[in-house]
Amino acid sequence: MNHPLRQISQQASLLDVFYRIADAGSIFLSLLLAAVWANLSLGQPQFLAAISTLSLFYVTSQVTGMYRKWNGVSTERELFCTALTWSTSVLGVSSILLILGLDLFGDRTFFLYWMFVTPVVLITTRILARGVQRILRVYGFNNHGFAIIGINELGIQLADNIKQRPDLGLNFIGYFDDRPDDRLPELNELEGKHEGDLSDLLTRAKSGEIKRIYITFPMRAEDRIRSVLDRLGDTTASVYIVPDFFVFELLHARWTDISGLPVVSVFESPLYGVDGMLKRSSDLVLGTLALMLFSVPMFLVALAVKLTSKGPVIFKQKRYGMDGHEILVWKFRSMTVCENSDKVTQATKNDARITPVGAFIRSTSLDELPQLFNVLGGSMSLVGPRPHATAHNEEYRKVIQGYMLRHKIKPGITGLAQVSGWRGETDTLDKMEGRIQCDHEYIRHWSFWMDISILFRTVFVVLKRTNAH
Repeated sequence: MNHPLRQISQQASLLDVFYRIADAGSIFLSLLLAAVWANLSLGQPQFLAAISTLSLFYVTSQVTGMYRKWNGVSTERELFCTALTWSTSVLGVSSILLILGLDLFGDRTFFLYWMFVTPVVLITTRILARGVQRILRVYGFNNHGFAIIGINELGIQLADNIKQRPDLGLNFIGYFDDRPDDRLPELNELEGKHEGDLSDLLTRAKSGEIKRIYITFPMRAEDRIRSVLDRLGDTTASVYIVPDFFVFELLHARWTDISGLPVVSVFESPLYGVDGMLKRSSDLVLGTLALMLFSVPMFLVALAVKLTSKGPVIFKQKRYGMDGHEILVWKFRSMTVCENSDKVTQATKNDARITPVGAFIRSTSLDELPQLFNVLGGSMSLVGPRPHATAHNEEYRKVIQGYMLRHKIKPGITGLAQVSGWRGETDTLDKMEGRIQCDHEYIRHWSFWMDISILFRTVFVVLKRTNAH
């Protein structure tokens, strides 16, 4: 029995080819500018270095996703990705040349000029390209009328999203739906109009007025979708199905494909490609700076713990890390016990197990500082869901739906839950559920600036000593 080929092809756009050529031109133009400013005559070594860097630039771009479609993504995000791809490439080539003992650049000033001028030219090219596209769309070049089949929440959101992107060159005609008016939701003027039923749509599509059609029926309406597609086959309009995946509890959804077969993630980590590189780089840089800043307080805390109570200075507890793998989380010991078994009792207010020094370092969060070594070692991040004891994980995963999804990213020294009022003891199920909701929200909406914001907010939370015991 022959089965139809189930595959969706990836479209290679002219814009993608343009960017690759423009990037190569930008790199070599910057090479010439750097040579002029450094008063250097270019020779074979410099051109060989430029070709090597361009080759690594193209390879690195596959990791960072620089040539993916940026429709619907902010300009700042694209430009940051471009700058990161370039810096990784040029530093990679220069490191290889240093290891091999080769000096292809010839002059340090020339190299520095080229290193810093190139990203400016690359970014300028992309800004100009976006600007030209936007101007052409505004003046009606390559604009198309589009319609939506199905008046529902998804269709209304789709129309609004497209209206906010004039550079897409799509003019909204309206909604079409076969259901009677009394079964349709009311539309306000900003949302658009109900233009008629499917027969009206077919007439206007055949006339060429509508060139693109989006179907936003629920996923369960397979027969209805097939019927509509059969009728639309009598037009030359481009037809798209917008699947309503939002009926599920998505955790950072992302499209991908396996040999042309499209798949969408339901539960996934947001730290993919350039985002993962950015978060790890910021952890290393900021973690190192924090360790240098707190080295003296950490020494004093260690001395106080050692001199005032029996036991180790550092308490290492088994907790779940990324993907549920067990890690050892470091803390300054603040109790007379070191519980690390299948049953761990949470610390409570006025807990008799807490030492006098322990009470102070817990209230000021100084006991968490050794986790900077976890961050530098890669088992934790500065910001992320707080790691719970293994025993608590096993307890709560049975009673809170989606509890283990918080482990799709590395645990953090601080997190969204801690700066949103869920710091401290979780003596009730409601408190733990509130913390988990914040963890899920963090994963869904993660960004570098969100991490920076949480770090700043953490300072004020620590100073207030809210729920710290």
